[in-house]
Amino acid sequence: MRLTFDLLAIAACGGGGALLAWLIVSALGWTGVGGAIAMAATGMLAAALLWVSGVALLRGLGLLK
Repeated sequence: MRLTFDLLAIAACGGGGALLAWLIVSALGWTGVGGAIAMAATGMLAAALLWVSGVALLRGLGLLK
């Protein structure tokens, strides 16, 4: 069951990071290869930050060890 929750969390953080990166890069008007590289880097950073904040929140609530 824990593996299922981990996979769902990975998908949620990855999707959230990708959406946030798309919004930022689109708002800046970047296109082409430069926009794709910026979106990939921004998406990975956002996904990592979402994961870290989610783990910190769950540990703070006492739901994770």
